[in-house]
Order: sequence, then C-alpha cells, then structure tokens
Amino acid sequence: MALQTLVKISGVTNLSDARYCAGMGVDMLGFSMDANAPDYVDPQKFGEIRGWVMGVQIVGETGSIDPEQIEQMLETYQPDLLQVDDAAMIPYLSTFDKPIILRIDLALLTLDQLETLGHAGAVGADYILLEHPDALHFDDDLKAAIRQLADRHSVLLGAGVTADNVQQLITELPVRGLALRGSNEERPGNKDFGTLMDVLEAIEVD
Repeated sequence: MALQTLVKISGVTNLSDARYCAGMGVDMLGFSMDANAPDYVDPQKFGEIRGWVMGVQIVGETGSIDPEQIEQMLETYQPDLLQVDDAAMIPYLSTFDKPIILRIDLALLTLDQLETLGHAGAVGADYILLEHPDALHFDDDLKAAIRQLADRHSVLLGAGVTADNVQQLITELPVRGLALRGSNEERPGNKDFGTLMDVLEAIEVD
C-alpha cells in the first residue's frame, strides 16, 4: 500500500491500530511514554506491539519537561523519533541524536504567536506537529499562517483533517504530512477504525 503523503499516527494503544496502519503504508506510529497519560503504553505492551510491525518509524511521545525522565524513557523505549511539547527542551534533547517532533496545541496560541514560533521558537525541531482538541475551521488567516510555518519547517497537520477535506488540505497547504490519532479497542482484536480508516482510504494510491 502507498499513501499520497507522509502520515503519522499519534497515540497508538493497541496492536490492531498498529498492524492496520502499517499495512496501509503509514510512515510513523506514535506511542505515549507518559505513565499518567490516558493513552499510555507500558514498555512491555509497547515491545509486544513493536515486534509485530515492520517498515514504520516509531515515535516516543511525551509531555514531560524533565530531561532526566525523558532520557530514561528513551533508554527504555528506544524510539526512532522523539515527540515533545516544549520547544525550550529541544537544544538539550538534540544531544540524543534522534529526530525531534515538536507538538503544538493550536488552541493555546494566537496566529501571531504561531508566526513567532516559526521564525525562532522551533529551531532544532525536525517536524512541527499542529494539533487542536476541537474541530478546526481553516479560515484564510489560519491557512496563511500554516503556509508561512511550512515554508520554514516540516509541518505535520494533526487537526481538522477529515475524509471529506483531506484532498483539499494537502493540495492547498504545503505541509510535509498528516497526523491522525489512534483509538482504543472495544476488546482485544475487535476494532472499528472509523475516521482513521476513512482518511487513509481517501489518500490511498492505487
């Protein structure tokens, strides 16, 4: 399988998502390393899932701002990439020689702050992941801000993406790729892939 653009799946918690997404040709699978996070995957379960998937890069996701804790996570999980929420951590974390994804919550930033981040605040990040907790409306100002950010950085769009608008978004916005979210299983092996499946099928290349 092949997809039209790079795709990261965030918050993977189960083997069903991991195997389905890997089979669809996604590029990155993200796993939360934070024990207090709702989508946390403990090291044992993580190892079991990782052993079943091939051909994808593994992203260790954390909201921690404790360098020692992050270093311990990296030793335990051995991800291919590291995702963090705090741009101030990047200079230190770059010493670990792993590509870094900086996750940005658009609900916490004004468009001016997003522009400032693009100019100076994300130096050293290999990707910038844009997320939003709610439905996102792409007005002209937001599209312009994303275009400006994408001129300087590899942007992963992780908000407002649906099967209906995904083709328009990847045509209009020069983003590096998309970021979709995994979801929990109803019970082991029983999974409704829902929106995730709809979007991946919409960008599948025959």
